[in-house]
Amino acid sequence: MDNTLLVRAVRYATERKQAEKALQESQKQLMQSEKMACIGQLAAGVAHEINNPVGFVMSNMGTLVGYVAAFKEVIAEYEKLAAAVSNEDGDAHSPILTRIEEIRTRQELPYIMEDVDKLLAESADGAERIRDIIQNLRSFARTDEGQLKEVDINQGIEATLKIVWNELKYKCNVHKTLGDIPRVQCYPGRLNQVFMNVLVNAAQAIEERGDITIETEALDSSVVIRIADTGRGIRPEHLSRIFDPFFTTKGIGKGTGLGLSISHGIIESHNGTIHVQSQLGKGTTFTIRLPIKAANDE
Repeated sequence: MDNTLLVRAVRYATERKQAEKALQESQKQLMQSEKMACIGQLAAGVAHEINNPVGFVMSNMGTLVGYVAAFKEVIAEYEKLAAAVSNEDGDAHSPILTRIEEIRTRQELPYIMEDVDKLLAESADGAERIRDIIQNLRSFARTDEGQLKEVDINQGIEATLKIVWNELKYKCNVHKTLGDIPRVQCYPGRLNQVFMNVLVNAAQAIEERGDITIETEALDSSVVIRIADTGRGIRPEHLSRIFDPFFTTKGIGKGTGLGLSISHGIIESHNGTIHVQSQLGKGTTFTIRLPIKAANDE
């Protein structure tokens, strides 16, 4: 009898400890999700603040191009006039012509006339790139998540790629086969977070130069996304735990173990599925399947 009570007491204590640990992990995961949401809101706010000055910089650049063209036209006529005056009565105007030529030489006017167009073009291109980054950041960190939206998944992937490009460009070549797919009812910012987590994990799994392949296709009433890498792969004994909270095969300080767990939860909240296949030493493939219409859509 005493042994039975002891066994029950030990079992109760063990179950309680496991429940407390599970609760703590859930709380930590919730805190991480809230942190990601705050980061998303901050990023969206920063993007909005940057977007306004970039707008008038680009507008001013367009106006400046016109101004420079006008200056160049006038300068060209001045040079024709200087040449004509020099030929007709060079001695009378010699001091002025000499001064003009000195300024022209000192300021390297021919070089400036040639270089100014390049500078304007490069500046306009730079401002255009900043605007693209801002648009992608705003798309990635969307805060209008209160309701489902019909979204082009391919656009979400493209936007996420630009956000994480610095993580990828030094380690891999990215190959895309984005199919002609229907729009999907989803929470776009959350799905972009999933794409980010999987892509960053793929890059981190590649030890030297490798490849990441992204494919999308419509299949039955779903859209399928496959993200494959040629990284080191996942050990078979780890595959069943890959979506567990706080499980990570990365070194200390290199991962929280929450990214794939959160991603799994996001996909499930869309009534979708996410699966992983891996071969040690050859690479890993994540397959995400999302219903085109939400479960509660009529």
